[in-house]
Amino acid sequence: MPESIAIIGAGPLGRWLALAAARAGFHVQLEDVMPANLHHAQELLRQELGRASLPMVAFVSTIEEAVRNADLVIDCVPDELESKLEILWLLDRMAPPRTVFATPTTRLSIADLANCTYRPEKCIAIAAEAAALAGDAGGEILLRTTSRTAPETVALVERFWRRLGFSPVFEADAGEQSR
Repeated sequence: MPESIAIIGAGPLGRWLALAAARAGFHVQLEDVMPANLHHAQELLRQELGRASLPMVAFVSTIEEAVRNADLVIDCVPDELESKLEILWLLDRMAPPRTVFATPTTRLSIADLANCTYRPEKCIAIAAEAAALAGDAGGEILLRTTSRTAPETVALVERFWRRLGFSPVFEADAGEQSR
C-alpha cells in the first residue's frame, strides 16, 4: 500500500490531490518551485484539514526532498511533451528505485514517456483532465498502461485511487497499440 505520496506542482490539481490524499490518510510531500503556489496550497489545506491533520502534508521546495521517501509520485506539470520529459527525467534520477510515477496526460503516449526513463515498468498515465478529477471524486478514473507496466505498479496505483474514492479503469496506451 502506498503510504508516502509526492505531488510535484501545487497548482489547482496538485492542491486538490494533496488534500484528497491527506484526507485518505497518506503522508504527502507537496512540491512547487514557486513559493507563492506553496503558500496558497498551505493556506487552502490549513482551512480544509485543520491544524490537526495538516502534519500529513509537508510543503517542500525541491523535487529531491519531495521524492526522497515516496512510494508514488504524481506530477502536475503542463501536459506538454517538453514538460513531461523534463519532470520524468528529474524524477527518474532522484526517486528511489521502488517509486512509481503517475503522470496526468490526455494527449501524450505513456509508452513513449515511460521509455525515456530507466523504469518504464513503473510508469502509468492518468488519462483525465485536471478539472474532471477534482469534480468527479467517486467516479471512474481512467489509467493508461503499457505492455511493460508491472503488475505491482498497476496494483499500487489502483489502491491509491480506490482510497481516494475513485473506481480505476485501465486501458492499454493507444500509441503503443498502433506500433
